[in-house]
Amino acid sequence: MTNDAHTPVPESTDIDAALIADAAAQAHSWLASTADEQDPATEQLADLLRNPDGVAFTMDFVDRVMRPEDDKVAAHALKSVTTTYDASFLGLINGSLVGLGGFFGPILPNLVMPLARMRMRQMVGHLVLDAESDALNKTLDKAAESGEQLNLNLLGEAVLGDDEARSRAERTLKLINNPRVTYVSVKASSMVAQLNPWDIEGSLVRLKERLRPLYEAAARRPDKVFINLDMEEYHDLHLTVRLFTELLSEPEFTNLEAGIVLQAYLPDTFDALAHLAEFAKQRVAEGGSHIKIRIVKGANLSMEHVQGEIHGWPAAPYATKDEVDANYYRLLDYILRPEFADCVRIGVATHNLYTAAFAYKLGTKRGVMRMMDSEMLQGMSPAQQAAVRDAFEGRQILYTPVVHMEDFDVAVSYLVRRLEENSAPQNFLYALFAPEEQALKNQEQVFREAVEQRWDTFAGPRRTQNRLEEAEQAAGRQAPRTGRFANEPDTDPALEANREWALKALATDPGEHGVEEVTDAGVVDKHVARAAELGAEWGARPAEDRARALEAVADELANRRGEFISVAAYEANKTVTQTDPEISEAIDFCTYYAQSARLLESYAAEFTPHRVTVVTPPWNFPVAIPTGGIAAALAAGSAVIIKPAPQVVHCAKLVVEAFRAGLEAQGLDPDLVQLVFTDEGDAGCALISHDDVDAVILTGASDTGKLFRSWKPELNIMAETSGKNALIITPSADPDLAIQDLYLSAFGHSGQKCSASSLVIFVGAAGESQRLRSQLVDAVKTLITGPGYDITTTMNGLAEAPGEKLLRGLTQLEPGEKWLVKPEKLNEEGTLWSPGIRDNVRPGSWFHVNECFGPVLGIMHAETLDEAIEWQNSTGYGLTGGIHTLDNDEIDYWLERVEVGNAYVNRGITGAIVQRQSFGGWKKSVMGPGAKAGGPNYVTQFGTWSEGPLRPFDVDISQPVAAQLRAFGKLELSEEDTAWLWRAAELDELAWQQEFGRKHDRAGLVCEANVFRYRPVLTPLQVRIGTDAALRDVSRLALAATRTGSPVRFSAAPEKAAELRELGFDIDAVEASAFAREVSGLESARIRTVGSVEPGVYEAAVESNSVVLDQPVLADGRRELLPFLLEQAVSVTMHRFGIIRQVSSIRA
Repeated sequence: MTNDAHTPVPESTDIDAALIADAAAQAHSWLASTADEQDPATEQLADLLRNPDGVAFTMDFVDRVMRPEDDKVAAHALKSVTTTYDASFLGLINGSLVGLGGFFGPILPNLVMPLARMRMRQMVGHLVLDAESDALNKTLDKAAESGEQLNLNLLGEAVLGDDEARSRAERTLKLINNPRVTYVSVKASSMVAQLNPWDIEGSLVRLKERLRPLYEAAARRPDKVFINLDMEEYHDLHLTVRLFTELLSEPEFTNLEAGIVLQAYLPDTFDALAHLAEFAKQRVAEGGSHIKIRIVKGANLSMEHVQGEIHGWPAAPYATKDEVDANYYRLLDYILRPEFADCVRIGVATHNLYTAAFAYKLGTKRGVMRMMDSEMLQGMSPAQQAAVRDAFEGRQILYTPVVHMEDFDVAVSYLVRRLEENSAPQNFLYALFAPEEQALKNQEQVFREAVEQRWDTFAGPRRTQNRLEEAEQAAGRQAPRTGRFANEPDTDPALEANREWALKALATDPGEHGVEEVTDAGVVDKHVARAAELGAEWGARPAEDRARALEAVADELANRRGEFISVAAYEANKTVTQTDPEISEAIDFCTYYAQSARLLESYAAEFTPHRVTVVTPPWNFPVAIPTGGIAAALAAGSAVIIKPAPQVVHCAKLVVEAFRAGLEAQGLDPDLVQLVFTDEGDAGCALISHDDVDAVILTGASDTGKLFRSWKPELNIMAETSGKNALIITPSADPDLAIQDLYLSAFGHSGQKCSASSLVIFVGAAGESQRLRSQLVDAVKTLITGPGYDITTTMNGLAEAPGEKLLRGLTQLEPGEKWLVKPEKLNEEGTLWSPGIRDNVRPGSWFHVNECFGPVLGIMHAETLDEAIEWQNSTGYGLTGGIHTLDNDEIDYWLERVEVGNAYVNRGITGAIVQRQSFGGWKKSVMGPGAKAGGPNYVTQFGTWSEGPLRPFDVDISQPVAAQLRAFGKLELSEEDTAWLWRAAELDELAWQQEFGRKHDRAGLVCEANVFRYRPVLTPLQVRIGTDAALRDVSRLALAATRTGSPVRFSAAPEKAAELRELGFDIDAVEASAFAREVSGLESARIRTVGSVEPGVYEAAVESNSVVLDQPVLADGRRELLPFLLEQAVSVTMHRFGIIRQVSSIRA
């Protein structure tokens, strides 16, 4: 906390009851003198703000009707919008036009839609001006005649790459050189693309290079155009202040007056204001010009809340509007003093007449009115603007967004922020337009209280994370400890101490790993024997002991975060941007699986842990994935041997050291986790196929899993394997957000993620959009390729030179394809490649169905959404997939049909977070039972289940199941078996109500829905009944099939099938050998066996990537319904620019 911010300046005594009363009286006078304002635009704005659908209608209209380039898509959206909302607030004529457009649009789209867009542009033309030169010049001439000064802010499409950044700078330069223009605003993020939040020094260099010509042009003009450096979100605060002061400290700008914006909604702003005021004093003392500081309330509040919620950081701004107001008055009290009057100009940016009056009265009393300008938004309440302008001696500047015709849709973000801000009940403009008089009276009371509280309101950063201090103090994990799982926050690069911590970590070369390779199978035997000995004892311990041990490991991992950054950078070539969230994920795995261990005791069945589990992690996620495997096995009660990927032995060594330290801290034997670096030959085979190894966890290529299973066909393997993932972009998508999510999903960690988007499928007109194509190419070409330990790198290199598949993907086109961006080999070792984009990938082609695992993206062009979904589903894999569209019908349609384990809507398709988006796929992307890592069923796989004590439950049983149970009366089962089946049906119903039959969103975020749900299996579950299968067990699985409604096929050898058919069961008769042949031809199927497993079935399952589920049949529905269902994690962005909206029916 900053003490100065709580110590009133000596002049504060000026602000007494009389001054406050005078300010309130002045506000009343302005209100009275403008009460009869007859401005149609203001009236329309008032109607819009009064109407509960006003903001939503405007957002939807601009988003869905004005944005799409395809008139047919826009016409369909117009019809939808007009049937959803009552547009009466637009006025009779405009409302009728919108309604008629909704009717005729789908019939005559090419005629109606241009007219509809033009009319909306005219309707908001007073808020967002035309940037075309002739129209703009007319506007500027008119403003000059009426004594208005306009602060022009050039809007445009999102700056995703250097070409657009240069274009924006050139267009801004054109404004600066226009003799009619006197005042221009620029944003750092629109001048330079892909600013790296970790590399503030590099960002400053790039920004100064881009901005310097603008300031030089401003200085060259005889009348010196004023450049205002806008503030954006919290993470830009310190960067923008440094950029401003360092640029103005350059000799050629000594005499140039320029300005910066500060936002009162940030508690950090007082320190920034004090710093800038001292800078200005020094500058003027040395003969330089004064500076200007525009003080605003802040218009990015909604997005600040989103950032905080997604990352688990405290929200940077104040929590209440009252605090923002109080801080604003503190800032004015501090700066409006004679001490600063000759070195700082202040822009009092507000539409709140009480605030404007306060500044006016205070400035007058202190004799500093000359240092103040009134600042307002163009087009909002012109009469009030004029009244305030007179009081401020004619000094008023109107903030004026300007946009070129082709970019008008991007003005939506500005409009939405303005409208949302002004439609909030606590806002002055809302009160001004509210029908009840009390609203304005309340505003006066709020004003008085805020002035009173100005020096008592908190000041200083609300985000105080400090990785340097945490490491020194061994502070452990930072997530709240509530007894319920909570995700660990990532490192916040907006904070200086954290950036210093990262640079320190990247400067530390950890050296060689020093782990000897094991090539002797005899040594493997010793390690397995040791694990088996410890595993038996560990599995007998209470779940609470295991949970506490894992939480101790989580603290160890947190304390070593910096070490992991170093090792991953030098060994795995990973940037801090990629590794830091991975360390958070590793911590999450430990704490989440600790909770899973505790919950093992809540089942109706009895759990017996495996004794020995082998973990074989990949090289691309060398921290989180090995941690997750080890933690899951330990949580279940199994000892662990980890066989590291040879490329990242050092990372694995550090992971194991953290586990061993955590175990020792709990008084446990560290050998519960052993690192055994076997070769890829005999020793590796001996470990994987060892008789005393109960389970193997693999994350890696599908081919590796098939190899492991060939060594031991009955191998109990839990594997997350390959993915060929696609993002669908429809004409209804927001192009800026879609392309940003696409390039980050395709090229993050150089595309070396099994979840990476290696395909994009453009639907219809989206594939013909020059804007989408240009943005994508621009963004990809702007990526900075380099080693992971270089802080400037935005796309790190490969862990090793490309293998056969990746080399083909990087160098060889298939028939009909062409390079949009051709990859280039950048170093001799082949570990650095620039990213590539291949266009016109055809369905069924080599690139469509093969995972390359590197920095190359393929573009496909589908005519319809149906065709796009078919291509997305037809790769054979089913790991991740996404869609970008603002059409809720398209979202719902896609969610019903996409065949992936992780489905993403209007966001990137990588970066799954424990519990929030538990990770794992379908089809060829998984081997084994199929429970998702970081999900509720994962730990339950690492052991065997047996029947536990049963009791009746007072629960409704669905009619079809009840009918089935009554029909079982003719089976002449024993009384005990009959009762057991009824208990099973009750447990099925409980499991369905509590787990399988409903959606879960355990994270409970507001801005993002993260729904975990169960879907029917894609291909029928094969229930194979052995000759020795018990009738009770067959009946029990029939109940499960009925309750889930999943497709299922029962089969048995002919004699057994005939026997069961006579009892009324629908059973296919298939000889054992024929069934094995069938299994070998299936695609990633599940075979649930009842009784003995017939010869050849395990081997056949290996061939088809199928799994044999040969566990005992249980009454517990939580266990027995699982094979009938697939797990799916759906993550949906629920906001537009931070404003929460209803997206699809995912939360219905």
